[in-house]
Amino acid sequence: MELRRRSIPLFLLAGLLFGLKTYIVYRFLFEINIDRILQEIIILVNPFITSIIFFGLSIWFQQAKHQRRFILYSAFIGSLILYFNLIFYRSFTDFLTIPQLFQMSNLADLSSSILSLIKFYDIFLFTDFLIIWMASKNFAFTDYSKRRKIFATVVSLLLVSGNFLLAEMERPQLLQRAFDREYLVKNIGIFYYHIYDVFINSIMHTQRVLADGNDIDEIKRYIKHKKSTEENTNLSGVAKGRNIIFISAESLQSFVIDNELHGEEITPFLNRFISHPDTFYFENFYHQTAQGKTSDSEFITENSLYPIASGAVFFTHGQNEFFAMPKILKNENYQSVVFHANTDTFWNRNQMYESLGIDQFYDVSYYDVDETNQVGWGLKDKAFFSQTIAYLQQLEQPFYAKLITLTNHFPFELDEEDRTLQPFDSESDTLNNYFPTVRYTDEAIEQFFLDLKMTGLYDNSIIIIMGDHDGISANHHKAMAEFLNKEEITPYDQMQLQRVPLFIHIPGLNKGRVMSTIGGQIDLKPTLLHLLGIESSDDISFGNNLFSTVENKYIGFRNGNFVSEKFLYTNATCYDRMTGEVLAYDEHFNEENPCTAMKEKVEIELIYSDQIIYGDLFRFVDF
Repeated sequence: MELRRRSIPLFLLAGLLFGLKTYIVYRFLFEINIDRILQEIIILVNPFITSIIFFGLSIWFQQAKHQRRFILYSAFIGSLILYFNLIFYRSFTDFLTIPQLFQMSNLADLSSSILSLIKFYDIFLFTDFLIIWMASKNFAFTDYSKRRKIFATVVSLLLVSGNFLLAEMERPQLLQRAFDREYLVKNIGIFYYHIYDVFINSIMHTQRVLADGNDIDEIKRYIKHKKSTEENTNLSGVAKGRNIIFISAESLQSFVIDNELHGEEITPFLNRFISHPDTFYFENFYHQTAQGKTSDSEFITENSLYPIASGAVFFTHGQNEFFAMPKILKNENYQSVVFHANTDTFWNRNQMYESLGIDQFYDVSYYDVDETNQVGWGLKDKAFFSQTIAYLQQLEQPFYAKLITLTNHFPFELDEEDRTLQPFDSESDTLNNYFPTVRYTDEAIEQFFLDLKMTGLYDNSIIIIMGDHDGISANHHKAMAEFLNKEEITPYDQMQLQRVPLFIHIPGLNKGRVMSTIGGQIDLKPTLLHLLGIESSDDISFGNNLFSTVENKYIGFRNGNFVSEKFLYTNATCYDRMTGEVLAYDEHFNEENPCTAMKEKVEIELIYSDQIIYGDLFRFVDF
């Protein structure tokens, strides 16, 4: 009996069980793209190596009870880390970062969203912990000799080294250019990724202390060279002195525009809006948000900088100096305001808006919210727009007003009496319910335009409508493929789904048209300044004027992906943008990846943008 009980150490059993669970989560619950045999090998061996190493640390405890406690605590904490990442992944197709742990103040507003992400079968993810707990009561613990402890430690280090060697073979300079968290998790595992994240964020926090004014000079030269090819257009100053009304439409993606469900238009007003003679519609416009979602959208459009890789700039660097749109417009006697029926502390807006130069934030306290006019995340869009119009009338002109909608927010809840379009029928409730809320927002925007005309604000304004980020994550590929009548959603398709609508409406201009140019949120700032006729040659920003002819135009993303006129790059694969065909090349014949040159440009810009944010470099610039 004693021999049977000693046949396998508890730490080894725990490591095998936890490793198996982790592999199942990697392979079947995280939708990690595996396209090479080496990737498959890494993602198979990493969970077991990591688990056995961590649980193996228990052998350094002398007493059996301390070994037992260490293993049990490690199993429980590890399970929680894995599960929290899974919940986050289901919503954002991404992994948690250290900065996000300091955004817990948002959780009160996220309760309904989080509950919708929990599945009944999630309880099975803690089965291994129960087995380990039961086994700990029956297993004998070995008093390991010092020699065995040292041997186990050396073997552990060799296994870790082997794991990282395989990762480096699969993705050279993985840790030096870690723009893509999926690649980190795929190659080194979720737990080493979190250790790496702690290390990187520690380094980032030292950059502000060490930064000085010389750090910005190289960035200035790069931007000057980049924008030297921009040409002026006949649209310069066409909206000079006009009010700016910017509608940030929550989770509005381009795939619903000019599309139908149940034989009905999903967005009838916006569809008509495309052909309006005063409207410019950008059909190849992409959101560039990362973990900060709506706050990232605001940050990018106001500053023409990239978001940070971990967390949200609104939280991590809310006290930085910025040369944002509101500050530039203030020199032109504009008043800048934001309307959003949420609390002023959500996404740290109360602090960040001051840094951006926004004069006033009309938060939820300015709105009449009751049981009849709220759903999901708060005030319904129709009530939001109808109440906002009264405040707009009171503003001194010219003004810059941003209106952020709420109804079309995950999990896309809507009262039955407000539905004028029935849900889609698929296995994804998220996608099913998305369409009625999109239609509701479309109707709310249409009524808002009528109100603008009735109040006299319409004629002297430029009106922008932009989707802030995607609403349907990659976790709903099967349902999305069904809706789009595709066999599957490929990585190329997923990148194309990152397009969000952009409408720029200038009443009376009569020059509107559909624009096929490649663009992104980072281009909004220079574009609006151009239309207003405001000189911005000294501005430090990475975007381009959407109306200007730019050689080799491209849009970069936080994870290092990009879209250009010719190419689309994602998941380490280069595609023809127009056809979606994978562009093959042979490394053995020294053929260069056609996406390499553009990829390097994107990486340089991400590095420069990070330097500006982490070093707070604008404090050294006299704008």
